[in-house]
Amino acid sequence: MKKIVLTYGTFDLFHTGHLSLLNRLKALGDELVVGVTTDEFNALRGKQTIFDFENRIQIIRNLKCVNLAIALQNGEQKADDIRRYGVSIFGMGNDWEGRFDDLRVYCEVIYLPRTENISSTYIKKLLEVLNRTPISDIKQALDPTKSFVGPFDKQIVRKDNR
Repeated sequence: MKKIVLTYGTFDLFHTGHLSLLNRLKALGDELVVGVTTDEFNALRGKQTIFDFENRIQIIRNLKCVNLAIALQNGEQKADDIRRYGVSIFGMGNDWEGRFDDLRVYCEVIYLPRTENISSTYIKKLLEVLNRTPISDIKQALDPTKSFVGPFDKQIVRKDNR
């Protein structure tokens, strides 16, 4: 009998942490089913994504480790998906530790360590900081380097006289 592993996520701003988690989950079974949250479900939870559902699920569908990508439309569908796909293991990152223990009546539930120093939330916060920094501020911060680099730049003589 095939061992089916199931996980869910938003998978916005897909990064190596996502890939690592999915590869580790796939290694626990024969097939990996990945549920991707829909835009409507994210809106109900007050979560905004950079990429829409179709873009996010397209990335997941095209990963070697993923056998099936499905839409996660609401929080109540998890038990139905476990039964529908014959899931043996439900796995999530350990940032969700304990939140899905109620699914243990249907299958084994595991929480794997996340990849350190990377997350979509961190990337979004970094983009916000960069977006709030006006270009003029960045240019001004770089101006002191012009006075240092400029004199050396003029002294460089190319061997081919260009």
